[in-house]
Amino acid sequence: MIGRWGKGARLLVAATAAWTTFLILHVLLAGNWWPWVIVEMTPPLTTVAVPMLLLAFVPFARPVRRRLSILLVLLLLAGAYLAGYGRGWTGSATASPRDTAIKVFAWNTNYWEMENDPDSFYAFLRRQNADVYLLQEHLYGVINNTSYNQVIRIDATASLRATFPGYQISVEGEFITLSRLPIVAAHHQTVPSAGDDWFWKGPKFQRTEIRVGRRTVSFYNVHLPGPFRGGNPFTGGFYQRQKKQSIWRFENLRKLHTDVAGNPHPIVLAGDFNSPWTELYSFPPGTQAHGPPGALAPLHTWPISRFSLPRMWRLDWLYTTGDLAIPSYHLDGGGKALSDHAAQEFRVIVPDEAHEQKGP
Repeated sequence: MIGRWGKGARLLVAATAAWTTFLILHVLLAGNWWPWVIVEMTPPLTTVAVPMLLLAFVPFARPVRRRLSILLVLLLLAGAYLAGYGRGWTGSATASPRDTAIKVFAWNTNYWEMENDPDSFYAFLRRQNADVYLLQEHLYGVINNTSYNQVIRIDATASLRATFPGYQISVEGEFITLSRLPIVAAHHQTVPSAGDDWFWKGPKFQRTEIRVGRRTVSFYNVHLPGPFRGGNPFTGGFYQRQKKQSIWRFENLRKLHTDVAGNPHPIVLAGDFNSPWTELYSFPPGTQAHGPPGALAPLHTWPISRFSLPRMWRLDWLYTTGDLAIPSYHLDGGGKALSDHAAQEFRVIVPDEAHEQKGP
């Protein structure tokens, strides 16, 4: 029977089989197998665009068009779900008089104010008027042709104290957490002090316990290493760099998962995860992703500037655990002149629990 198919039908069947295989492998291997990082930055929109394109050619595959149509529609629905279409994300939530609602601002600053006017940078942060700031890339970088950028440690605490009087400041590596609420614990990890080990061997997340109302909430400020490094794929060094980068990323991802799984407090987990497929990673049970309430289309947080690429990736994510609610969430693109990442601005409702034990 296959022999009676036309060339177009055979090509379409082969393309559908190839795409089905790719989609299954992507779900299984993203975040788990280092060679797959080469395709992990595939824009999520691709999982919708490819089956739609194949569906357009189904009329030319007359002998199998009915079966192909059914399969491609199923692939389209699965792809739309994976890409984030129609999720609805967070449901609406309201705070009772006994609950505490706070505003959080999470942002990858893109090398702090290295290439920007410092006054504009700090003025932008101050305008957010957040209760908690989760800021990444508190450092400078030298962009060159080596496999990695050269990182330079900085200390902006004096400027932050002047800009945010009354806030508490927790600094760890490239991370800064600012809070106008009491910081009751900062879980700093031990890092070798030699050279730039603070960055390359340091943690890729910062955990800070903050007292919100009568409860202690853990805030995780996240910036995972990117899954992919550029270069010439026809050289051996290219694949060595990918493997090294992936091992670095996977190790930090495992540390993050382990820490979250063993944390007894409700958690806010936000920052730059450097992958549009973060939801395919196995977060501990009870970890919930968030976006705008009732949103039908997926979010795209990168790049909003500095790259000649369309804004097609969500690299910045928000998760919570426990009974925390997110009544509002939106992206702040006001820092477009300052960073290539959109900021996440959201409110967190912390239900009152008068009988919770005190202390971090």
